[in-house]
Parts: sequence; structure tokens; C-alpha cells
Amino acid sequence: MTMAALRSNDNMPLIQRLPEVRGRYQENVDLSQQTWFRVGGPAEVVFRPEDAEDLAAFLRGKPADVPVTVIGVTSNLLIRDGGIPGVVVRLGRGFNQISFGADMVTAGAAVLDLNLAKAALAEGRDGLAFMSGIPGSIGGGLRMNAGAYGHEFKDVLFSAELVTGDGILRRVPAGTLGMSYRHTDAPADWIFTAATFLAPAGDKEEIARAMEEIKQARESSQPIRERTGGSTFANPDGGKAWQLIDAAGCRGLRVGGAMVSEQHCNFLINTGTATASDIETLGETVRRRVKDASGVELRWEIRRIGLNRQGESA
Repeated sequence: MTMAALRSNDNMPLIQRLPEVRGRYQENVDLSQQTWFRVGGPAEVVFRPEDAEDLAAFLRGKPADVPVTVIGVTSNLLIRDGGIPGVVVRLGRGFNQISFGADMVTAGAAVLDLNLAKAALAEGRDGLAFMSGIPGSIGGGLRMNAGAYGHEFKDVLFSAELVTGDGILRRVPAGTLGMSYRHTDAPADWIFTAATFLAPAGDKEEIARAMEEIKQARESSQPIRERTGGSTFANPDGGKAWQLIDAAGCRGLRVGGAMVSEQHCNFLINTGTATASDIETLGETVRRRVKDASGVELRWEIRRIGLNRQGESA
């Protein structure tokens, strides 16, 4: 679907077709400077809902032909150069609360994984230190069952709050989400708004030690100060993506301004002049070389969305 296709018969701009909300709409928003890769085209309209009820009302009231795309802090996202048609939903302050209960913690979808880990440390709550090694937010972590350093969301998730595509507020137990390695079975049109995690009392010194070890491991092994999108490919069964990429001779490989990291070759880097097309082409080149060399077909862990420069869906 192109941007122009979302205009009504009388050529009405999309923003004028959308329902009244308590949050904020913004047209033609440059997303490139908001993504970790620093690439990508504009969003036709960005909607920042006030709270979950505002989001639900929007979904119930929007025209059926208007697509909705949810983005978080964009740490594991590649937005293509032609941008995103329809409405891009970004959850902000209304989804940024953290509250502790008995052996539990509830965090809004916009809470950074690192900030939840830090809050749990301050409260002396165990089990969430691994989140300090995930450069994303709670909503994105729910969608992809994010994980790091031997632990995943599914290991500690108790329940999730969400809004369905037709604007119904729901709370679902973790067991219904079908979570597996970097995947959930949740319907694509569900928008997660909060999550409750198991967080029993723990030893603050041990938790702080674990978080410091994770910090040092990331800094020593990953290009965390580069324009990157985190781990590019999911590890295949019984293997490591970076080892397959290295064995296929892809370390340091370049396409335009995009490069496979020399430090950790499961990371793609924008060296300063890359387009989204450069990065995606490089990723596909790596996948092809790995398949030729090992027979393994790597699966993208980075989410790729939007239109190409010709205004076409990939």
C-alpha cells in the first residue's frame, strides 16, 4: 500500500480521516533520526496515545483501510527508505510506569528493559538482571520474547496487558502467548501495553554483580556505540549466528555505507552514509553466503518494516 492510497475519494489527507483522540497526531514524521540505525523514511502519521483507553478508542474508531504499525525505541528495527504508510503508534509517558507488588512487578510497554532492571535492583527484586543487557523496551520484548545472557522474557513473565486490533482491552496469562526463542504466537494486531513479571526478593549485592558482569560483557563484545540494530539474525538450533557469518567470510563485509561489524559479526553497522536499502541488502547478502557455506538459512531477528524507495512493499 502506498502513502497516496490511504487518501479518501475526495483526496482528504489521512490525518483528517482519523478519530478524535486525547493523545497527539503528527503528520509526515521523519523517523530516521529516531532509529538506532539512523536510516529510514517518514511515517505518514504518528499517533501518541494518552493511555491504553485512548489507544483502544483510536483502534475502534479508525477507518478499516488504515494500517497501524507499532514501534518502540527502535533498537531492533529497520525502517525502509520509503517510510511507513498509515498510522505509526508510539507509546510514551502514559505507558512508562513501574509498580511493585508481592513477588511481582508491573511495567508499562514503554519502559526500557534496562530501567526495569535498575528499578528491580533498587527494590532488591531478583530475576530481571538479564534485562539490563537488552537494548529495548518492554513492549518490543513481549512481541519477540527478547532475551540475553541465558534468559528470556518467557522465563519471568506472569501476564501481559494489551489492546486488540478492534480496540478491546485484555489481560492474558503468559502461557497463552506461545512464547519460544525470539517469537510469540500473539496475533499481529495486538498492541502490548504492559506486563507483569515474577520478581521475588533477592540479594542486592548479587543482583548488582550480575548486572555489572552483563554490562562489561556487552561493552567488550558488542559495537554498542555504533549505529546498529542489535543482533541481526536469530541463532539457529544448536549454533551461533556470528560463528556461521564469520565462517562464511562476512566479517567486515560492506554494501554502500553498511558494514558487518568487525567486533561482533552478527551486528550490522551504519558507518555514516548507509541507507536502509544498503543495510537490508547487506543482511540478505550475509544470509545467502551463510546458506551457500553451511546450508543454514539464517532468520532475521531485526524487524524490517515500511516501503522501499519506489513506494513498494518488500
